[in-house]
Amino acid sequence: MTEERKTVLRASDISIVFGGLCAVSNFSFEIKQGELIGLIGPNGAGKTTIFNMLCGVYTPTSGQIIFLDKNDKIKQINKMNPAQLNKLGISRTFQNIRLFGKLTVADNVRIALHNSRISNPIDVFLRTSKFRRDEQIMNQKVDNLLKIIKLENKKEELASNLSYGEQRKLEIARSLASDPKLMLLDEPAAGMNPQETMELKEMIEFIRKEFNLTILLIEHDMKFVMGICERLFVLDYGKIIAEGLPVEIQKNPQVIKAYLGNDAQ
Repeated sequence: MTEERKTVLRASDISIVFGGLCAVSNFSFEIKQGELIGLIGPNGAGKTTIFNMLCGVYTPTSGQIIFLDKNDKIKQINKMNPAQLNKLGISRTFQNIRLFGKLTVADNVRIALHNSRISNPIDVFLRTSKFRRDEQIMNQKVDNLLKIIKLENKKEELASNLSYGEQRKLEIARSLASDPKLMLLDEPAAGMNPQETMELKEMIEFIRKEFNLTILLIEHDMKFVMGICERLFVLDYGKIIAEGLPVEIQKNPQVIKAYLGNDAQ
């Protein structure tokens, strides 16, 4: 008998209003442990706004968000900030790359490891054995993550010198460094060529299994989405208009109309 997977995240009727304009209206969904779910829709549908509510950038005007944290404790996270949610186990990447361009590849990942450090400022100042052990562990974690994204040979290069596709991968490695339970990927394949997109797909599938991750992603590359996601939620004008398996979504008349307009056949 297959064990039922736990719900990692549940959003219940969340809405957000900006200056009288309702950007997202009564959005509800849930993600089970280990799922890879896609959130798609036309430009301006409200996808990134939902991400911003799930990771604490925005506070919903109404509704409730529940998260099963790293310790399997249920938390209501509506009013938590990004730093608090990151400690609980939610990490994200951004639609626009936000790396520290003047820092090395290794340092970009190392910065995200602060939640797992065991040394305190006094240890750092005195260079205690605890600090040296902590540094050794951090360096090993950085090396392991860079090996996964195949950038171990560029660890001392500035992040700004990486190709666009490599920078995208580095963002994912930095997100992984915080030891997340749920990862939110905001258009991870944006701007990539077909070869880079294929490599990204393989990498996401690998880290999902290797780190036992639950993943929610936004993406406009439909070939990528249909080839990697288990379920899809389609958003239009801040509301869900369809949900289901990729093959079902491809044939849904409402989805076709949302993407192609009123003249869609």
